[in-house]
Amino acid sequence: MTANQSHPASASSRRKFLQSSALLASAAIPVLSVAKSAHAAGSDTIKIGMVGCGGRCAGAALDAMTADGATRLVAMSDLFADRIQNKRQALAASKPAQVAVDDDHCFVGLDGYRHVIDSVDVVLIACAAKFHPMYLKAGIEAGKHVFVEKPHAIDPAGIQMVAAACKLAREKNLGVLSGLQSRFHPPIRETIERVRDGQIGEIVSIEENFIRGPYGNTKRPANWRELEVQYGNQYRFSWLCGDDVTQSLVHNLDRATWALNETPPVDCHGFGGRSGVQDLLGDVFDHNSVVYRYANGVRLYAFCRTTPGCYDEGSSIIMGSEGIAYPLRGRITGKNEWQFSGESESPYVAEHRAFFQSIRAGQPLNCGDYMARSTLVAVMGQLSCYSGRELTWEQVSKSDYQILPKPEACTWDMDPPTAPDEHGIYPVCATPGITKNV
Repeated sequence: MTANQSHPASASSRRKFLQSSALLASAAIPVLSVAKSAHAAGSDTIKIGMVGCGGRCAGAALDAMTADGATRLVAMSDLFADRIQNKRQALAASKPAQVAVDDDHCFVGLDGYRHVIDSVDVVLIACAAKFHPMYLKAGIEAGKHVFVEKPHAIDPAGIQMVAAACKLAREKNLGVLSGLQSRFHPPIRETIERVRDGQIGEIVSIEENFIRGPYGNTKRPANWRELEVQYGNQYRFSWLCGDDVTQSLVHNLDRATWALNETPPVDCHGFGGRSGVQDLLGDVFDHNSVVYRYANGVRLYAFCRTTPGCYDEGSSIIMGSEGIAYPLRGRITGKNEWQFSGESESPYVAEHRAFFQSIRAGQPLNCGDYMARSTLVAVMGQLSCYSGRELTWEQVSKSDYQILPKPEACTWDMDPPTAPDEHGIYPVCATPGITKNV
């Protein structure tokens, strides 16, 4: 069998996959009646707005405008005014014909998301993940299509809100796009499809790695009050970001769950903590390891680390009885060798292209099922690392556990959830064996 031949048992399903991939990649879907979607009838223009003005939301806005030339960025919000202005200037330089954000549509503060939602057809949410479920829910209730970055929640209570919002979106024919962009990347898509077709035989185990240096700012900003430090450096504080299994390894866990036919684990056990440089800003762990067990005997070994000066690796490795699949490389080795050789583009642009095409066709995408499931797999692993306990899927699925403070209770003058000592060192967010959650 040559590298480009199909596995005999999988030709039919792979043809369907390639057809669907072609549709996602195509820019030729006709524009149907815009009255079918949430943007203004009688106009081809779709107004978009940013909730969060960090690098990720700015990236999502740029991807959306690249994917659909008739989109217009008209509103922006953030907790910090300078971030809005900096991103507005940068985006206008990149897409001058598509950025039309007036001064009175730059909203500063914790209620800015509501003003953005009121101003647009499509809401782009990428801010502190703690707020993602609440903002998603508000957008759908207001009748708007929503893109929401990963992680879609940081605790079981948030996942329940996400699932309910996505269900409501289906009822209202509104789109929900997930920031788990692997699902739109042709090399990954075809590799996973071939795995599901049996090209590597039965899956035996999976190894997932997201190990690299620290994420976000690592030093304390000067002349900021404590709550500003925490709001302004979300990735360094667990109450805002959910920590690294939930924040980063969720991409890997989504690919693994996809390969396993969307089957959740039966249980997991994890461990983690802070073992590296102790004076880094924040209270998050710098390493986490989780073992997930599945009903068919498969084990998923998942690792993430943010310690500086160490070996780095980002990989998904699916080991089967007849071969090994490397989705990020678009490659399969073993009995049925294969290497992806098709055309590809940025998955970040591809997902927005598919999203806006679906909106214009009156059949908006809804990624709710997999985005809630994969995020809960990540949350389950993180909470196991925090507590040091074995957790079951049934436990986390039924749990209403929430990392406090509740998002709706957050204000600009509340007491910070954590505080540094006299040396500027924060207590680590959890103590395995003592911390209790689910």
